[in-house]
Amino acid sequence: MIVSIPTPLRSYTAGQSEVPADGASLEAVIATLDRRYPGIRFRIVTEQDTIRRHIRIFINGEQVPDLAVPVRPDDQIHIVCALSGG
Repeated sequence: MIVSIPTPLRSYTAGQSEVPADGASLEAVIATLDRRYPGIRFRIVTEQDTIRRHIRIFINGEQVPDLAVPVRPDDQIHIVCALSGG
């Protein structure tokens, strides 16, 4: 499957905006990303294994509530970072 990486996290992926990943759940996909791009998981997931408040993750255009969501090999995953400031 393909994972879209937001600009603030591309320093982990050598500037790549999309990266391949695999896994049976969103949690497994993020673990795969972290093995390939060390440190990226910490920016997405809290120490309590929940999605960080400023991160939204969409699978095939639908926002997912947690990491337990199952995924399929043909899914498109988009990670979005909230912006703040003024």
